[in-house]
Formats: sequence, C-alpha cells, structure tokens
Amino acid sequence: MLPSSCLSFRKMSAMQVEGVPVTVEIGLNAVIVAVVNRSPRILAVSETDGDTRDSLPFGPFDPARHRTFEASLRARVEKRTALKLGYIEQLYTFGDRGRQRLPGEEGKHMVSVGYLALTRTDAENNERLAEAGAHWRDWYGYLPWEDWRQGRPAVLDQTILPALARWEAGLAGDERSAANVQRRSRVRLAFGLDDFPWDEERVLERYELLYEAGLVREAVIDGHCRETDKPAAGLAMRHDHRRIVATAVARLRGKIKYRPVVFELMPPEFTLTDLQATVEAISGRHLHKQNFRRLVEGAELVEPTGGSLASTGGRPAALFRFRRQILDERPAPGLKVGGR
Repeated sequence: MLPSSCLSFRKMSAMQVEGVPVTVEIGLNAVIVAVVNRSPRILAVSETDGDTRDSLPFGPFDPARHRTFEASLRARVEKRTALKLGYIEQLYTFGDRGRQRLPGEEGKHMVSVGYLALTRTDAENNERLAEAGAHWRDWYGYLPWEDWRQGRPAVLDQTILPALARWEAGLAGDERSAANVQRRSRVRLAFGLDDFPWDEERVLERYELLYEAGLVREAVIDGHCRETDKPAAGLAMRHDHRRIVATAVARLRGKIKYRPVVFELMPPEFTLTDLQATVEAISGRHLHKQNFRRLVEGAELVEPTGGSLASTGGRPAALFRFRRQILDERPAPGLKVGGR
C-alpha cells in the first residue's frame, strides 16, 4: 500500500478524449486522522522518486478477497501499519482532468474515491509506519490559515488576504466589474470578512480560492497558473491530495457537531481537559472551559470511571470514558461548537 502514491485497483475502461483513447483507473484515497499530543495529524507517505512532497496513502482493492472498498481499506491498512481504523466515511470522488500527472502515464486518467478514517496511534504502530515510509503530519502544516486556537492566524493578514485583494482586482476590460465583485463576495464569505463570521467548516472553499488565485504551489505545478512571485501558503502535496485533505477536515469539523465520532480519536479513559483539547484541535477553535463541560454533561456523552490522573500541583484530574449506551438509547449527539 504505502510505497505507491495511489491505492488503486485496476478496473480499467477506455474512453475517448478529443479522439485519443484514454484509460480510466479507479483508486481509493485515505485521509487517516489521529490526534497526537493535542495535534491533529494525517498519515502521509514519502515517495522515493526525489519529489519531497507528501502524498496520501493508498492500497489496491482486490475484489476476489474483499467485497467492498471499505473492507479492503481496513484490511490493508492494518496489515501494513498495524493501525486499526475506527470510523470510516466515504468523502467524494475526485476525477478532474489533470488531477494526477505522472511520467509515462499519457493516456491514463486516475479517478479516486476518497475516504476519511479515524484511528489512534501508539509507539508500536509508529515503528511500523516508519518502516513503510509513512509519518504523521500536523494537518495545519498543509492548512495553516485554519488554526485559530491561539487567535487569528498571522498568515491571513500578513500573506493571504493582501494577495487575495490583488487577485480580486486583477481582471481588466469588460469582465472586470462583475467578475471582481463575484471574487470579492466569495472571499468575504469563505474568509469571514466584513459582516461575515469565520466558518470553520468552509475549509474546502478556502483552499479552492487559494488555488484559483495561485497562492498554493499545486496551482503552478498543475499548470493552472504561471510561476510567479506570489507567496505559497502551507505545505504542498502531490496531485490534488491537499484538496482531498481539505475535504476531509471540513467533513470531520461538521461531523463532530452532530455525531460522537470524536471519541474514535480518544483513548479508552481520558480527562475532560484532553477531550476539550482534541475537539479544539479538530475545530481549530479555542473553547471556553466551563461552556464545554456543560455541553458534554448536557449531552450525556461521558461517564466517570472513578479513577483520576495524578497532577503536578492541584487536585488530580478525574478520568472519564465514552458512555456507549447512548448509542442504543437515542441518536447519539455530537458536540456543537463553532459556526453553523
């Protein structure tokens, strides 16, 4: 799985694009998320071809062995990395022309089905990951403008918004007025300007705006825009993998508000402080401590274990666990934090 830059199965078909036969290959992409030291991490793969950009891990689908994509994904990830995936959800099908260009692949078009997967990690499976050429990467390294836990990210005002303002005003001629107004409206909504609030779920919209404006390296590599002196925001990834990551982050931020999936990222026992830090890591927002605890208690999502965690000064912190009975009692709620 991991040495390849695409987890795919060879279900081929031929199509014509402007008279040229094109082979279509269907693949699976996995955005595997864990929280390590209160940092939201994504499993990334380093290739051996000299390109230093990260890619998302994949593995082949064998219909003779597995009935579904999900079953194949779980089995292959566990075999290669010792990771046991918890929650898995299909994201989207990524199939734009030119999304994956590799040497010698003229006439082949890759279509990928993206998945969001949640897991926990420990020292043992981290060793397996290193052997496979994979590592955990803080997702804010790819999307630094999304981390508001310590306040408004400096990269917004220092780099991104000035560059977007120049992009908004960049059209000339008859197109200028209407198109620039549309660009301005999109930027205001996506980045929470003027009277619009910052909405942490608009991750994909923000990334796609930065791509259109040529403010991410992938736009130049893909040929969307020419090499310029525009600042590049965040770490670039191979192909359209950063777009897939943005899709996964947006989905997870929305999902934790109405489903208890955040507990797939928690150990069996945890403190409420650690639970809050995990929700903050995912949402990119700082949360008020007492409001968060009232939210957790009101939703009846956790129960005390009776144990406690030793503290270096002050009262020991009580340990809790996810109250799984709630899944049988009623549709289990999430933790309604942030916008929307």
